[in-house]
Amino acid sequence: MDPLFEQLKKNAVDNRQRIVLPESLEPRTLTAADRVLAEEVADIILIGNALEINEKAVELGLSNIGRAQIVNPDDEEALEPYAQLLYELRKNKGMTIEQARDKVHDPLYLGCLLIKNGDADGQVAGAMNTTGNVLRAAFQVLKTAPGIKSVSGAFIILLSEDKKEYGENGVLLFADCAVIPDPDAEQLAQIAVLSEQTARYLAGIKEPKIAMLSFSTKGSASHSRVDKVIEAVKIAKEMNPSLEIDGELQADAALVPSVGASKAPGSHIAGKANILVFPSLEVGNIAYKLVQRLGGAQAVGPVLQGLAAPVNDLSRGCNPDDIFKTVILTCNQAIGNKQK
Repeated sequence: MDPLFEQLKKNAVDNRQRIVLPESLEPRTLTAADRVLAEEVADIILIGNALEINEKAVELGLSNIGRAQIVNPDDEEALEPYAQLLYELRKNKGMTIEQARDKVHDPLYLGCLLIKNGDADGQVAGAMNTTGNVLRAAFQVLKTAPGIKSVSGAFIILLSEDKKEYGENGVLLFADCAVIPDPDAEQLAQIAVLSEQTARYLAGIKEPKIAMLSFSTKGSASHSRVDKVIEAVKIAKEMNPSLEIDGELQADAALVPSVGASKAPGSHIAGKANILVFPSLEVGNIAYKLVQRLGGAQAVGPVLQGLAAPVNDLSRGCNPDDIFKTVILTCNQAIGNKQK
């Protein structure tokens, strides 16, 4: 495993968290859960029928699932306190107690309610659910962190050995690649601020340097989309004056020292960026997948930024190792939240 994840894993082992995996019969998820339990990375909470889960574990040849806590979403008596909690959270939005009792059977909602009630520390889902479903439950139950209006998704990019000159020793953070289709200037600024925290506490980037990307570098093109990025830089600096941030920058100017010196002379970020904030979701999503598939990089995430408690989404094309690493990231987010 990459040295970054070895360190994150050690922190998780030393500060054991309780992580909900609501997709309890999904083979990749159950395989990852077995590894998490075997290596004592976290305490696992599975949502489902205990008999079915144990039968699936036997079928898959897994020997550690018996150490997981199992919450039955069909146990009406046990779920009633969570139904009452959901009703209190959503009654101002028109939810009735009957609707809450129905909704609490949904494992994605029940997992978030366990977190809200203090019975769990984080959740990982998405191997068989859409991002929209994972996020909807998190938004409605956990909401955003204080002062944050938007949730975004960041990927930790681990470059191959021959690309270590980019980022911080080959580690970069890409955002937003998962959530907001067309962020406005304020949302871009919040993405930048949250990405700085993610880079520092999860990606091991000691000196976060943020490039706000565009198709223009320092006025080389004029367009309302360029103006949005320039405004976002201004807002981000107001939100956190200590941020190391600059923009608008093209990707080559952000990453390559010689190009940065030519296109943006005097910039303290150009050629040195390790956090890339993309101007739209389509750009960010396309970019990380190209880097992953054509560039041979590892793309870990998305890490969801801005929620009041950690809930992370998986790609439906994920493998057990992806899930294992996302559990590690979620543990570290929960640990970081408790240390703030």
